[in-house]
Amino acid sequence: MSRRQEPPLRIAVVGAGSWGTTFGKILADGGASVTMWARRPELAHEIDEGKRNSQYLPGINLPREMSATHHLSEALEGAEQVYLSVPSQALRQNLKAVRPLVSKSDVPIVSLMKGVERQTGLRMSQVIQQELDCDPSRIAVASGPNLALEIAREQPTAAVIASTSQETAEAIARRARNRYFRSFVNTDVIGTEFGGVLKNLIAVAIGIVDGVGYGENTKASIITRGLVEMTDFAVAQGAHPETLQGLAGLGDLIATCQSPLSRNNTAGRLLGQGYRFDDVVKQMNQTAEGLASVAPVLQLAKEAGIEMPIVEQVKRVLDGTMDPREIAPHLTTDDDEPKGERTQNGQAGGGGALWRSIQRTLDQLRNSGRRPPRDQP
Repeated sequence: MSRRQEPPLRIAVVGAGSWGTTFGKILADGGASVTMWARRPELAHEIDEGKRNSQYLPGINLPREMSATHHLSEALEGAEQVYLSVPSQALRQNLKAVRPLVSKSDVPIVSLMKGVERQTGLRMSQVIQQELDCDPSRIAVASGPNLALEIAREQPTAAVIASTSQETAEAIARRARNRYFRSFVNTDVIGTEFGGVLKNLIAVAIGIVDGVGYGENTKASIITRGLVEMTDFAVAQGAHPETLQGLAGLGDLIATCQSPLSRNNTAGRLLGQGYRFDDVVKQMNQTAEGLASVAPVLQLAKEAGIEMPIVEQVKRVLDGTMDPREIAPHLTTDDDEPKGERTQNGQAGGGGALWRSIQRTLDQLRNSGRRPPRDQP
């Protein structure tokens, strides 16, 4: 007697931009039945009938297992996993419509977004927890070196899925994998989310100096010191430093800084070429999350006592108070005094963020025997 084949998992993806559509393709190619929600009826129709998203993923054929609708209730009906991929500054408003449709279920909610809410400084998982009033163990975040068009073209890559619940992270990772895409897991949601946010800010800086015409030495210096800023900031917020050395940190930083497919790199390049901030926003076909995250990140850094000279200089260019050509000498430090190359809080015996992270890890080992999370396959 042959075994009955189980029906494919039903998944909803809210948001049909380049990354949302690409992740829908990843899930469908992994065997799921995926329904996309698109705000515009014409986009939903093109995905549903033509299996294309010509505005955001030109030249890409989408799987037959993907459908689309502009009715949110249709997309979420019967969904066993829900993925969110809307602009970070619009997330809270979108969740107000999502909440009544998922309030009676306990399905996992996955954030595909890499931003910080401008008014509150909250990470996307925190906004989801607030607006959906759900247990954080249901929430997962996906991050990594994930340039949408490359993945849509089925070029091999990897991502990391993070959740406070190892079980939730593994359940999502099992679905978010196929012959060209692999997912790792960890339980450091803070580090995974901030890695995705902060690399965007460094990518804007790289774009600026690229637009000005500076070369590889300048960019390599910024990327290297940018990773130090990212690590200092994230650890001060409660992240584990090793997360910033993984896919969500260094991996994403390299991909975003070096590729013309990066929206944040493109936005920075336009700024470096002399375009004003408002003109850059108008020219961008899609949201460059880094532009909206600069101010709230700097506010959080100030509250934590963390110096971020690269991000500070980016803000001055965005504000129009610094000529882009003047940015490079100041990007890695704005102080004439020689400094050590290690993280600003990592000196032996110091009381900074890295030392506090080590202390937290030692406390966990003493109290419960748990090890700090690492990316695990």
